[in-house]
Amino acid sequence: MTKNQIDILLSKGDFPEITGQRKLVETHISWVILCDRFVYKIKKPIRYSFLDFSTLELRKHNCHKEIELNQRFAKDIYLKVLPVRKIQDSLAIGGTKGAILDYAVKMRKMDPGRQMDVLLTKDKVTSFDIRNLAERIAQFHGNARIIYKKNVLDIKQRFNDLEAEKQFLSTCFGTNKIGVIDHAIGISDTFLDKNKKLLKNRLSSGFFRDCHGDLHSRNIFLLPTPQLFDCLEFNDDYRYIDVLNEVAFLCMDLEAFGKRELSNLCIEHYNLKFPAMGTQKERKFFVYYKAYRANIRAKVNSLRAKSASNESAKRKALAEVERYLALLQGYLELLENG
Repeated sequence: MTKNQIDILLSKGDFPEITGQRKLVETHISWVILCDRFVYKIKKPIRYSFLDFSTLELRKHNCHKEIELNQRFAKDIYLKVLPVRKIQDSLAIGGTKGAILDYAVKMRKMDPGRQMDVLLTKDKVTSFDIRNLAERIAQFHGNARIIYKKNVLDIKQRFNDLEAEKQFLSTCFGTNKIGVIDHAIGISDTFLDKNKKLLKNRLSSGFFRDCHGDLHSRNIFLLPTPQLFDCLEFNDDYRYIDVLNEVAFLCMDLEAFGKRELSNLCIEHYNLKFPAMGTQKERKFFVYYKAYRANIRAKVNSLRAKSASNESAKRKALAEVERYLALLQGYLELLENG
């Protein structure tokens, strides 16, 4: 679909149920339409180095895969895949008439006020919440499929992919401000070369699992039982990761919100329930994983800035790039001096 077709769907399209609200939330890879009781996600026809939604069949496949994977921990949210059809001069989600233009994932709408990132901005996430969440993640990881075959050093290339954003970011920030990227790549390469044996040992010991892959505060609802959602479906390798890599993403996110004490509590309580970090070398690897996650968030926000539909959205994304590059720099210092 195109953005123009999304606008038509929002303004006069038909939905499976009557709804007063049709609010669009746009990410760098999807259009998400919030209705009264349900949410519809449509994947953009794009291709990056890490995903391919360029054809209708690929988008259909990834919609079904998104349902399958998220039902591991969010059965009540992820409901079904529906076609998006063209009917004369309008569009409709669902039904049997009209040519299929695309596909949408139908989800049950949750209370946005309980989304963890929203609660963090209001300083309403407690130590109790973090312990609950750490236990829920540990339970999920304990039941997740163990991955024994994987190129564990592929993280080196993914870390170094940030280099592709240098040219764009230098036009936004100047060359001096993005020197952290070259510095980070050098430290990452050296660290991984020194610790590849440990990484391979963690693979053979069962610490690599089919995880969530995108576990940060925006993808969590803090309910009486914490609810994870929106896992990464489009690239298996990005989910087949060390469990510490997964928890590092959430902890890095907490630190981005200025909640270092909650971050420390999260990893320590998780480690009690699912012992995955026992040595000083493994603790240092956890810092590396936080650096990697800050790196990825910087890249994602750079991509958002590139594709932003207006100057305000571009500035917001670039501010996030700066924030994550600063975090990355701090983790690098810990790796160098720790």
